[in-house]
Amino acid sequence: MSGAEPLVGVVLVSHSAAVAAAVAELARGLAGGDATVPVAAAGGLPDGGLGTSAELIVAAAESVDRGAGVAVLVDLGSAVLTVKALLAEGDELPPGTRLLDAPFVEGAVAAVVSAGAGVGLEGVEAAASEAYAYRKV
Repeated sequence: MSGAEPLVGVVLVSHSAAVAAAVAELARGLAGGDATVPVAAAGGLPDGGLGTSAELIVAAAESVDRGAGVAVLVDLGSAVLTVKALLAEGDELPPGTRLLDAPFVEGAVAAVVSAGAGVGLEGVEAAASEAYAYRKV
């Protein structure tokens, strides 16, 4: 480590690799493009198809783990179930991994901005969850 405080990692799980990658790019960009913020996309299936993959989720979580926890945001359905199953197994994801209840796009931006500012996992979760309150009409 560089001596800096460890950052919360963020994993974005979508049924589509393109969606997960685009939301990760958007969140990084709106967070100021800070390449030090650990964000990983885990979208689609290993063969490129639509779906969710436990293998890709575990690899993404391991890639962003910096010792301060890993925040996982998901899009819908089986993405939620797959992450819950991994958490229930207890040894597949890095310690401190947490599924956040937050809107996928807005929550991802809030999570990445917060993580980049050095906020802890509870604060990242709170920021992402608060995105539900942003009314558009």
